[in-house]
Amino acid sequence: MSHVVLLGDSIFDNASYVPGKPAVIDQLRHQLGNSWQATLLAIDGNVSRDVQYQTKDLPEDASHLIVSCGGNDALQTSSILYEPADSVAEALSMLTDARLEFQSQYNQMLKHVMALKLPTAVCTIYDSIPDLEPIAVTALSIFNDVIIREAISVGFTIIDLRLTCNDARDYSPLSPIEPSAVGGQKIVNAICQLLRNHDFGQNHSAVYF
Repeated sequence: MSHVVLLGDSIFDNASYVPGKPAVIDQLRHQLGNSWQATLLAIDGNVSRDVQYQTKDLPEDASHLIVSCGGNDALQTSSILYEPADSVAEALSMLTDARLEFQSQYNQMLKHVMALKLPTAVCTIYDSIPDLEPIAVTALSIFNDVIIREAISVGFTIIDLRLTCNDARDYSPLSPIEPSAVGGQKIVNAICQLLRNHDFGQNHSAVYF
């Protein structure tokens, strides 16, 4: 029996944001059926560097990993969007520092996950959050560029959540940065499409959504 493990943050660990409705892990278990096991190790609020601690609880029979992290890394640096700058160049310099720091953290996370030698996919950070400021969408594109470049460089497959969760209904009314049951189902659909169709043995990147 194949066994997929979800690592990362509240994109997967969203139970508290969908009271009375199925969380992502519940939707995934239902959709995969009896031929798969699914384990949630992702933790709400975690950042990229926390993934290595989550894998300490990795089941011995884990066969596939799906990682969704980076959103909280971006959230932690979001205050720079409102920092004063004397020029566009100075503003871009601050964003560059944030990009380099995230790239370092994300790269370390990928190296740790790669050492586990399991078929792996990573998720981008969605950006259709209701009322998200345009400047925040622009800033998120910098973080997503890091995720995509780093994932492709190691042959990991990508689930592009920007294309998956592209409607206001995909986000929880309790917290607009978390997936609703509707968004969770769309995320699960993308995961299942990946698990059922992607040839991990070819060690090449592909994009699912």
